[in-house]
Amino acid sequence: MAGHIQDRWFKTETNAAGRTVRVKTDRHGTGLRYRARYIGPDGTEKSKSFRDKEKRLADQWLAHIEADMSRGQYVDPSAGRITFGQYTEKWLTTQSTDATTRESVVSQLRGHAIPYLGSRPLGSFKPEHIRDWLSELERVISASSYRRVIYNSVSTVFNAAVDDTHLPKNPCRARSVRPPAAGIGRVVPWTAERTFAVRAALPEHYRAVVDLGGGCGLRQGEIFGLPDDAVRFDTGWLHIACQVKVVGGHLVFGPPKRNKVRDVPLPDHVARVLKRHREKFPPAEVTLPWLRPDGPLVTKRLLLTRANGVGAVRRTDFNMRVWKPALVTAGVIPKPKPGERHQAAREHGMHALRHFYASVLLDSGENIKALSTYLGHTDPGFTLRVYTHLMPSSDGRTRKAVDSMYAGTDSAPDGPETAQGH
Repeated sequence: MAGHIQDRWFKTETNAAGRTVRVKTDRHGTGLRYRARYIGPDGTEKSKSFRDKEKRLADQWLAHIEADMSRGQYVDPSAGRITFGQYTEKWLTTQSTDATTRESVVSQLRGHAIPYLGSRPLGSFKPEHIRDWLSELERVISASSYRRVIYNSVSTVFNAAVDDTHLPKNPCRARSVRPPAAGIGRVVPWTAERTFAVRAALPEHYRAVVDLGGGCGLRQGEIFGLPDDAVRFDTGWLHIACQVKVVGGHLVFGPPKRNKVRDVPLPDHVARVLKRHREKFPPAEVTLPWLRPDGPLVTKRLLLTRANGVGAVRRTDFNMRVWKPALVTAGVIPKPKPGERHQAAREHGMHALRHFYASVLLDSGENIKALSTYLGHTDPGFTLRVYTHLMPSSDGRTRKAVDSMYAGTDSAPDGPETAQGH
């Protein structure tokens, strides 16, 4: 047995005759009678009290503790009493991921997990609690893909709690818990017609964003953080080493996503667009902290700044006041009714320009590894999974190859039949 049961209502004494007898203690009849005690793996004593007539339960509890110790599944009962909310807040302070990613996770957990799960002790979680929470989540968030992101963040917290011995297993991983479905929709790239219609609808000061996104594959933050000296007109390359992002509500400079500094080919047409843009809207110096609001100040001469030429572009302001009105003008989304906001258009955000860029390169025969490098992806396999359906099929490549052989010749359309007649 991992410990022993103490009876607080009786004690043993030796009487005058030298015999051992049971006598009532001063606590007899008051409070919880039995205290199950054992020494935990950390060398400290643990205990749990039981009422009168519950000695069998106390024995069973100790037996369970002993079995968990032998299987390596022991969880300190006091550790299991910390709530999900308390543990999550502490866990968040230990995360050393990218600041933007961390802010996203904080928003997910504080907005959609802690309000529902936060007051429950970790040791009391069962799969049914996760199922109930997922049902509530489905009621307030329609997008299954985003629910899955939140679910994965919650599951990560539970994995850490298991590692820290706050509970024996992750309730999110129970077989009866069905995670929200991942987004299964394929990327549908914009056509060139739509891309240039949106470009024409943008204010002239911002039209170059389409050329940098659709012609070079840059992310939105990379476009707004592109310094003038990163454009290598002489060599035909863009050096992508900086972006503008929001951390704690403040604009900061930082490296590209996942620190993927890279060089991207600068097409001649895009180079001409950027030269005209620089002449009409000269680059302006912008000073922002690096990585964190309290980080060291860094100054860069940015190609794209706010419409008044002062300060870096804030993504949310641009999307609401510039990008979506252009989508309306180009006929991509409907015009909002008076007093209403623009329609949610996640699939038509500036990321659509990167999809357009990828589709153009793949259609021209560029390989996945090169495309992955230009897009700044960590893993070419990820690029392949996202864009494989856009790659020309083998039969399509065959037709294109044979057609190109006939291009520019004087052969009649029925060339092969004509050849048989000779």
